[in-house]
Amino acid sequence: MANAFGGKVVNFRETFKVVNKDTLNWFPGHMGKGIRQMEQNLKNVDCLIEVHDARIPLSGRGYADFKKTLSGLKPHILVLSKIDLTDKTYIAPALERLNEEGMTNIVQTNLKDEKCKETKKILPLMQQIISESNRFNRSQEKDYCVMVIGVPNVGKSSLINRLRSTHLHKPKAAAVGAVAGITRSLMNRIKISEDPLVFLLDTPGILPPNIKDQNCGLKLALVGCSQDHLVGPELLADYLLFWLNKNNRFEYVNKLNLKEPTDDIMEVLIQIAVKNKKVKKIKNIVDGKHVYKPDFYYAAQYFLKAFRNGELGLYCLDKDIL
Repeated sequence: MANAFGGKVVNFRETFKVVNKDTLNWFPGHMGKGIRQMEQNLKNVDCLIEVHDARIPLSGRGYADFKKTLSGLKPHILVLSKIDLTDKTYIAPALERLNEEGMTNIVQTNLKDEKCKETKKILPLMQQIISESNRFNRSQEKDYCVMVIGVPNVGKSSLINRLRSTHLHKPKAAAVGAVAGITRSLMNRIKISEDPLVFLLDTPGILPPNIKDQNCGLKLALVGCSQDHLVGPELLADYLLFWLNKNNRFEYVNKLNLKEPTDDIMEVLIQIAVKNKKVKKIKNIVDGKHVYKPDFYYAAQYFLKAFRNGELGLYCLDKDIL
């Protein structure tokens, strides 16, 4: 794949391959336990709130595979989080596709923004769709119980804390973190509203035992739905570079002070390490002397962090399937 940049033709890779096919499989024991707990608790739930990263509105939802386990059984709200990091161009077609799949109650949120108007719509919407449904064994209950589901690290716990803060003005009750897998089991009910009385259940992020589509699996890993060390920061950084070049997104060139786009991840990592004066002291096996080499691990994490924080621009990684 050739591309012109500043009058110069640069050749990029056509495809991206992962040598180890097991690299993207991440299904620790707590996920299996979590699914069982969620299924067992469905009878005590009035509504489901499914949270996904707006940068992967289709890939994230497709791989969670909730359609076969939880979806369709209860009133359902889909929350697309991190809308502030998303290329808005692809929101409309994404919503159209989701509507075709039967998702009509969709809310777009920026959970970092306390004044986000969309987040404030969730509770009224929840009340509406529950009132229009048959609550079966919970018809006599005065409180509402809602289960929050989704893949790892998309903002489920952050959503609970935001709703609790908005409606009860109380501090966070669900643990949050910058890496996937913070919530490891179904938690106790967390109150987020007094009138109406609403409790939310936080759940562990769920991924399927085997990720069959390598491209989708890498997208999920790129936005942090798995822990970086399981895939490898260097591999993820290389996929990020591949994706940026393939989609003609060259903001990284200026951000990293490169002369031009490159398809060589080592060139990018060396530039980052040198720029930030990050080197590692390594002992030479042959003569026992120490040598200094660029810290590629640090550089890869720096590149990924810049992408995830929006410093390289706003993206929708699902643009290829939209």
